Order: sequence, then C-alpha cells, then structure tokens
Amino acid sequence: MAGEEKTEAPTAKKRGDAKKEGNVFQSRDAVTVVMVFGMFTAIRWMLPYIYGDVGGFFIRICGLLETEQALSAQLFYSLLFLILRDVLPLLLLSALFAVLANGAQTRFNVSFTPLRPKLSRLSPASGLKRVFSMKNLVELLKNILKITILLVLLYTLLKEDVLRLARMLDTEVQNAAVLLLHMIYDLVIRVAGVFLLIAFFDYLYQRWQYEQDLRMTKQEVKDEFKQTEGNPEIKSRIRSLQRQRSQMRMMQQVPEADVIIRNPTHLAIALKYDPEKQAAPLVLAKGADILALRIVSVAGEHGIPAIENRELARAMYPVCEPGREIPAEFYGAVAEILVYIYRQQNREDLLR
Repeated sequence: MAGEEKTEAPTAKKRGDAKKEGNVFQSRDAVTVVMVFGMFTAIRWMLPYIYGDVGGFFIRICGLLETEQALSAQLFYSLLFLILRDVLPLLLLSALFAVLANGAQTRFNVSFTPLRPKLSRLSPASGLKRVFSMKNLVELLKNILKITILLVLLYTLLKEDVLRLARMLDTEVQNAAVLLLHMIYDLVIRVAGVFLLIAFFDYLYQRWQYEQDLRMTKQEVKDEFKQTEGNPEIKSRIRSLQRQRSQMRMMQQVPEADVIIRNPTHLAIALKYDPEKQAAPLVLAKGADILALRIVSVAGEHGIPAIENRELARAMYPVCEPGREIPAEFYGAVAEILVYIYRQQNREDLLR
C-alpha cells in the first residue's frame, strides 16, 4: 500500500540487492579526514626530497641559461622527471587513501549499477525533491557546522601563534620556512582531530539513515517471501500432490505385503519379510484413518492377513517409515506374528 509505513527491518535479500546496486552507507567526512591526514603526513615526509628536486631543477635551468643551450627538450624531460618523481607518488597515495577509506566502510563492495543512466534523474520534479530533501538539509547544516568550527579553530590557533609569526620577520628565510611548515602541520593535525570527531558522529548518522532507508513495509516482506520461498498456496498444493503420489506408490506395494498390523481402523502398517534379501521385516506402507482403511481393504482383496494389535501398531507407527526396515525393538513382536501367519498358511495348504 502506498501509505503503509516502513516498520520492518530489512531482510538479507534486501541488503544484498542494495549492495549489488551500490547502495551502501559510508561517511564522506571519514574519507576526507583520512585523505587530509594521510596526505599531509606524506607531504611532510617527502618534503626534503621534493625541496631537493625542485632546487636541483632550478639550478639546472640556470645552468642551461648560462650555456645558452636549447632548452625545450631538456626542460621538458627535466620537468617530466620532476613530476614523476615528486607529484605522481602523492597522487597515487591520495588515490590509495581514498580507496582504503571507502573500502573500509563498504567492505570493498564494487558495483557499476550507479553508472547506468536513469531517466528519472532528468525529471525536474524528482530533482527538486532531491534538492529539498531532509537528507540534503542535514548535509547543509552539517557543512555549516564544519565551516563554523573550522573558522573558530583557525582563529584560536592563529591568535596563539601571531607572536611567533611576527618574530619570523627577523629570522632567516630557511629557518622561517621550516618553522612555518611545522606550524601548518600542527594546525592540520588539530583540525583533522576535530574533524575526526565530526566524522565519527557522521558515520553513526549515515549508518542510522541507511538502515532507515532500507526498512520495509509488511507487504514488501510478504511479497519478498513469496518471491524467494514461493507462494504458500502453491507450495501447499505441491506438498499435497507429493503426498498423493507417495500414497499411490505405497498402495501399489500393499499386495506384496505378508501381514498388516492394525489398530483396528485408525492405524495400519504393511510389512514384508524375505529372509534371503532382508535382515529384518520391511515396511511397505503405513497410514492413518482413511488411508489405514484403504490399506486394509486392498490387503483383504489380495488375501493378505490383517492382525489387530493396538499396542504394537501405536508403537510402530511413529518410528516406522515406508521403504525402511523396522527398528530392532520390534523384532520379537513382529516375528511372533509372522510365525503365527506362516503356521496358519501351512495348515490351510495341508487341508487343501
């Protein structure tokens, strides 16, 4: 129903379908914090090498200018080498941090479904709905909060370091640059620490929002159950047909039985014993109520004796299955019945 509330927790199939479509929860703030902290750490570690390479590059340019050699090809290859040596590792590290930060949240779920074009995205109505959605409103408030916290933090830190910045005017350029870089790195670490706290709460919120979006209505749960498990009415019909076929096979084997043990009309068990093929009597068929009467009727038509033994029938019926031998605890009682029947048959043969 259109107005039905989504009150049911998402099923395993619902979660699986969402992952296949690329619908997984993740916090972009967590990715940003990992990338900022990781990249600034990498830059700080690589800065001496970058400084040396850039300095060597400019020295090489000055040397080429003094010798008045052709600059185009040599400068191109020198610049290309500088980029490959200093810039490319940073770009690769940036991509690696992004992949790890996203993969840690999504368990490296890969889906190309979001890349498929959707005509619904071209609809102005759906576009306006997305723009003014509650999710975007929360994102806007969160971004405003982050900017406010960042400005306050920057103001506080710069206010503390304003004297150190003023003293740099009397410091050598190299020492001032090193001190400034240390101040920038400390500032980034503090900002990243604050944003890490924000990212933690954003991660919890994104997880809660993801669970809310996946929730299902009761009708959706029923429809999914029908799709995965099959329609209950159809399954009931199939089970009914299977029981009918099983009963038909049992009834076809009743004429081969040696004896029917009954109680007296509610239960019936057809047994056959061939010492050369079986170690114990074999259950050919069993039934209760109407099926028991049918077994007794078919047995009577083929001259198979039916022995009434209520206690034995009640004890055997729950544990005996068609196509299997009787349990060992019934050997004695069934043997007495079979011996009695064989004697009766022998007497009748002698009288004939």
